[in-house]
Amino acid sequence: MQVLSSDALSRFGYALSDPTRAKILLILRDGPGYPSELADRIGVSRQILSNHLACLRGCGLVTVSPEGRRSRYELTDRRIAHALTDLVDLVLDVDPACCPDSNEQGCC
Repeated sequence: MQVLSSDALSRFGYALSDPTRAKILLILRDGPGYPSELADRIGVSRQILSNHLACLRGCGLVTVSPEGRRSRYELTDRRIAHALTDLVDLVLDVDPACCPDSNEQGCC
């Protein structure tokens, strides 16, 4: 199912709103990965990683390819990697009154 650009942006924002999902996407921007390796790199259980990968698949951001007994995950579109790189490279002028801690939820 294809989605409108505003819906795609919402899905992308939702995926990035969770630190674990953001880490997964940042790792996958460099190339495909396997769940066990991703879980080890991020420092989460395989079950937690599996839940996040399911979310990212549901948002249309990653795809899975079976390889024998393993599954390889990668970004569905290389433009996602470019978008992530552009976002990481942004320099923001943050208002501390609005967003006192970037790790807190509820930032303006």
